[in-house]
Amino acid sequence: MTFATEQDASFTARFRPIFARIAERAAEREHGRELAHDAIGWLREAGFGALRVPVEHGGLGATPSQLFALLVELAEADSNLPQALRAHFGFVERVLIEFPAERRAPWLRRVAEGAIFGNATTELGEGAVGALQTTLTAQGTGYVLDGDKYYSTGTLYADWVQVTAQRDGADPNIQRSLALVRTDAPGVECVDDWRGFGQRLTASGTTRLRGVQVAADAVVDVARNIATPLTALFQLFHIATLAGIARAVERDAVRFVQPRRRVFSHGSGTVPREDPLIQQVIGQLGATAYAAQLAVRDVAAGLDAVDRLRLAGAPVPDELLIDVELRASRAQVHVTDAVLGAATRLFDVGGASALQEDRRLDRHWRNARALASHNPVIYKARVLGDHALNGTRPTFYWAVGTREAA
Repeated sequence: MTFATEQDASFTARFRPIFARIAERAAEREHGRELAHDAIGWLREAGFGALRVPVEHGGLGATPSQLFALLVELAEADSNLPQALRAHFGFVERVLIEFPAERRAPWLRRVAEGAIFGNATTELGEGAVGALQTTLTAQGTGYVLDGDKYYSTGTLYADWVQVTAQRDGADPNIQRSLALVRTDAPGVECVDDWRGFGQRLTASGTTRLRGVQVAADAVVDVARNIATPLTALFQLFHIATLAGIARAVERDAVRFVQPRRRVFSHGSGTVPREDPLIQQVIGQLGATAYAAQLAVRDVAAGLDAVDRLRLAGAPVPDELLIDVELRASRAQVHVTDAVLGAATRLFDVGGASALQEDRRLDRHWRNARALASHNPVIYKARVLGDHALNGTRPTFYWAVGTREAA
């Protein structure tokens, strides 16, 4: 294999052995619902979480394309892990893009030293769309944080959690406040209660916050309702994870077929690997994995272009941000359906033995289906259609909740 740069080769040499180690027990962890604390620890020790931290702040200085190429490989090893680290890498991008310049260094340094950041954003209940029930109340020189968050992906693996909250005096239509608190701080409780049938090891549980003390310098207001690359970046994590699942589907299909000798009487070939129909299925699975990776590379290339302008101190035009967002939406619509189809077609290469639970081949479909349910793909398709027909600007921010009928 050839690499575009020496840095690409360096990253691959550094992390690929860890990915292989992670893959060894991926099916076993899934079968026993064993949270991947060991795997996260190996990645932390190797500096994986500091990939996007600039070199001058102690990080590895990777580009978005380099990060997402590695994430596809990690997802092939265990698709839970890129999603578990999605909030962490999203936090790093927020620091680089949205934090005031004078407030970036301490947080980047923490990441470079190995800190992992989780997420506490989503709320359940009957709250209005876009409203937050989690509050930041001024007290002395700081704040007190209270609320309940659900689907806190990755937080059970994290040292810090970024909590979205309604701060005293802030306009929720203009800005949102992030409170940064340690997961072992008094009043913070992280609960492992994610019960979805897919992505079971992403540590997407409940975060309860009761009277948590937050220093003023650990609260950051971020703008809303402006064009941003962060929406495409967060979505690309799901697309890259799906691409990794597609690679794992092809890998596991090949591994299943190659040693088999049992054939159907009405099949072709003396062993399954010589059957043209089985060969066709394997070829289709490989083509899906290839196309999914191309989609990831295309969206990541758009993020690279945004990043180059940021590093140069140049303004990023809205046209570029809209283009990247549309690329991500197109990729999501196509890759989701293609990978779900591949994860089903996988079972066409074998009989009942492919269904054995210890193989956990079903995890690929279940995990792909769970990813497809995050930021539902039907709404991305609608946005694309509306833009094509009416030139409507894509949606960069969305929320969930209840809404009164018009």
